Amino acid sequence: MSTQRQEKLLDPLGWKLLTELQNDARISFAELGRRVGLSTPAVAQRVRRMEDEGIIRAYRAEISPQSVGLPITAFIRMSVVGDVLKRLTARVHAMPEIRECYRGTGEDSFILKVSVMSVEHLRDVIDQLTPYGTTSTSLVLTSMIEKSLLGPENLEWPRPQARSSRQEK
Repeated sequence: MSTQRQEKLLDPLGWKLLTELQNDARISFAELGRRVGLSTPAVAQRVRRMEDEGIIRAYRAEISPQSVGLPITAFIRMSVVGDVLKRLTARVHAMPEIRECYRGTGEDSFILKVSVMSVEHLRDVIDQLTPYGTTSTSLVLTSMIEKSLLGPENLEWPRPQARSSRQEK
């Protein structure tokens, strides 16, 4: 995406649209327009441009794992060595229990978020991963933040510091 197009789409009005869509992706273009002060065709055009530019990647239903029989959430950290990346990637993609998988730097090569039915089910998931590396698992007791919205305030880093009442000489 070109920087100029991104800046044009991510002006304050663009961020208002994105915030409303993050709160309710099923909102109609007419209602979205009322909330941000645009006509329905203008909203439709801007949203489609954001989709075309890859700013908006998907719309989906958020399902509670507990309500569908997956009451246990865990994070599995993996440290892998050797030439297992392709095989591990294929294995992870084939495991429906894995809800998120991140490849990163540092001691943990991968961090996986899993949802399972029981401790035995979690053990089976871990057993499928151990041929590819060392695992370390943490159970989630409660979630402090389920989902946070992206907005312009996330892009203001480092945050401006409050000015001192005394100026340095």
